[in-house]
Amino acid sequence: MSSPTRSLGKSTMDATGTWRTTTTIVTWFSISWARVLPRGRLGGVNSAAIAFYNRLIAALLEKGIEPFVTLHHFDLPHELETRHGGWLGAGIREEFGYYADVCFKAFGDRVKFWTTLNEPNLFTKFAYMLGQYPPKHCSPPFGTCNSGDSRREPYVAAHNMIMSHAAAVDNYKRNYQATQGGSIGIVIAMKWYEPLTNSTEDILAARRALAFEVDWFLDPIFFGDYPREMREMLSSNLPTFTSEEKRLLQSKADFIGVNHYTAIYAKDCIASPCNIKSYEGNALVQAVGERDGVAIGRPTAFPGYYDVPEGMELIVKYVNQRYENAPVYVTENGFSQFSDNSMEDLINDVGRVNYLQGYLTCISSAVRRGANVRGYFVWSLMDNFEWGFGFTVRFGLYYVDFETQERTPKMSGKWYRDFLTGSVLVDQAQTLRADS
Repeated sequence: MSSPTRSLGKSTMDATGTWRTTTTIVTWFSISWARVLPRGRLGGVNSAAIAFYNRLIAALLEKGIEPFVTLHHFDLPHELETRHGGWLGAGIREEFGYYADVCFKAFGDRVKFWTTLNEPNLFTKFAYMLGQYPPKHCSPPFGTCNSGDSRREPYVAAHNMIMSHAAAVDNYKRNYQATQGGSIGIVIAMKWYEPLTNSTEDILAARRALAFEVDWFLDPIFFGDYPREMREMLSSNLPTFTSEEKRLLQSKADFIGVNHYTAIYAKDCIASPCNIKSYEGNALVQAVGERDGVAIGRPTAFPGYYDVPEGMELIVKYVNQRYENAPVYVTENGFSQFSDNSMEDLINDVGRVNYLQGYLTCISSAVRRGANVRGYFVWSLMDNFEWGFGFTVRFGLYYVDFETQERTPKMSGKWYRDFLTGSVLVDQAQTLRADS
């Protein structure tokens, strides 16, 4: 696999080869559908994959670590692309349901937290709108690909993902939850959108941006239909739910996973001309990082990501208020550095410490104000191969030498350890002055 930066994902953090040492510090991981069922439901279950995940889960539990497991993180058996057209074919729903059932049977007696899909709202855009992730479908002006329809296919794929999620949740609740005692949810990538100005147009644009990013998946899962803003703007390009599909959606998620890194300004592009990116065009909202020449927050190494801790409290509040006060787990939140910094600067990552301090303080504030936040995960434990950016940015609490696999705890890793053990209280912490 390669990224647009031409980095090859051959040997990064080597999670498979070094899992015995990794289990001392990790809790959330994903199961590879392609490894468990290389040929889908019509082929056999890969016993070696089942054995590997059983060993991993056992090692975590032995150390008192609760596994938090994702079923789909952007991969699927290649044969299903040929057989069903991947996520564009309705047959993928039965395939995913079968895969989820295999996992519930094999691991559910020990796994108490399941997430069906990780960031399906991002995956569908990059795979079926921009053509940057497999199967690389797109059409002009979104991109140049061998096939695809960027105005329709992302929403068809999303519809099948939503119904695949619903089938897995329904099965788990009917056949496994009572005896296994676990819970099941979904993880959505979420920015906080702040209106660029106080104009009615920009306020509505911020609301529209949230509808196209967050409500796109969560409204059907909790309310049985797409948000009004999407139905009005996409018309026939947006699928409709049948009565049977709506019945299946009545089995609601037990929790919502929030992947949140940044806030951004939203500028209306209906009443005003915009230099809009193609993937923002369907919502007619431009994401803007600056207002009057001042950035919304401290820039990070990841394009378009800023250090805006207040956005965390606002997005958590939004999710709780809109979705029936459902339990929330912050499943990703983290700070990026440029890989070409010196090793000394990468390890003495003051910027990451300040970032985590600020965001955890805002989560604490949200909880005090009534937000139903149950847990928090840092992205990421170790420097790794980032989707779309390869080795050019680093998010880890541990520095990884990708040649030797040697891992070195950064300042942030030590700080986070102290936070978890109670040696550091975020509400009382002082922001460090240096920058990384």
